[in-house]
Amino acid sequence: MPRPRSQTHERMVARALPRFWRHGYGATSIDDLVRATGASRHALYQEFGDKRGLFLACLDHYRDAVVTPAFGQVEQPGADLEAIAAFLEYQIARSERAGLPGLGCLFANTMTELAPHDPEIAARVRAHNRRLATGFARVLRREALGGGLSRRASEQLGEALAAGVQGLWSVSRVTADAQTLRQHAAALLQFAASGLPDRDGAPRRRRSVTSPRRFSG
Repeated sequence: MPRPRSQTHERMVARALPRFWRHGYGATSIDDLVRATGASRHALYQEFGDKRGLFLACLDHYRDAVVTPAFGQVEQPGADLEAIAAFLEYQIARSERAGLPGLGCLFANTMTELAPHDPEIAARVRAHNRRLATGFARVLRREALGGGLSRRASEQLGEALAAGVQGLWSVSRVTADAQTLRQHAAALLQFAASGLPDRDGAPRRRRSVTSPRRFSG
C-alpha cells in the first residue's frame, strides 16, 4: 500500500510545478528545484527518488489542480457545446491574466518533449488526451439531434477536437494576442458543430455556438 502523501510532499510538488511548466523538464536542474521548493537535495531524492519522480508527481498534480477545475464542466451531466466554449475561454482568460505568451498546457508541452522517449510519461499524456476526447465526444453525441451521430463518429470528432485544443495551447506559448486564441477557439467550436447532423441525418451547415469571449472571468 502506498504511503499517504504528507503536507511536505504536496508543498514540494506545488512549488516545483511552475518551474517544470515554464521551463520544461530538460531545462530544469535539481538545483533549480532545490531553489523552487526550498527543500534540500537530500529531501527531494528521499521523497521522489529523482527528478523524474518529482516530474511525474507534478503531472498528476497538474491534472488535479489545473485540468479538472477547467475541464470538469465539460464532463458534467448535460454538458453541451456551451460548456466546451466555457472551458476554452476559462483557459484563454487564465493565460491572458498571467500574461501572453503563456505557458501552454503541461501535457501538450510534455507530449513533444518527453513522451516520445518515456513510455510511462507517454501513458500519462495519452490518458490526458483520451480524457479530453472522451469528454468532447459525449457532449457531441448528446448534441446530435435525434441520435444521428454514431458512437464511432462522435469518438472521431472528439479526438479531432482534442488534437485541435492541444494545438491551441501550443499557439498560446508563442502569441501575445488573446484575440487570436479566441478566433482559433471559435473555429474549433464551429468545426465541432459542423460535424453534428440535423434530425434528417444530414450534416449541419451552421450551428450557433456562443463565442468563447462570453465566458471570460
